[in-house]
Amino acid sequence: MMTAVGHGIPGIVAECGGSAMCATCHVYVDPASIGFLPPISDVEDEMLASAAGERREHSRLGCQLALAPGVDQLIMHIPERQV
Repeated sequence: MMTAVGHGIPGIVAECGGSAMCATCHVYVDPASIGFLPPISDVEDEMLASAAGERREHSRLGCQLALAPGVDQLIMHIPERQV
């Protein structure tokens, strides 16, 4: 989320600043990248229910995604409704 906001990526608003409280950083993680991420937390899972875009199998909140050491790329897509 911080990287997207810092680079002006449209569709990532991040109103709550990364506290998993607004779902304005909802993303669809590409299946090829899902294995690089930690499991979804209960808080993130609950917040995704209020996301503007349709929730899908690999929906996540960008603010809850951190790259593991050695991973230099994560592929994700922004829901059309957010752009």
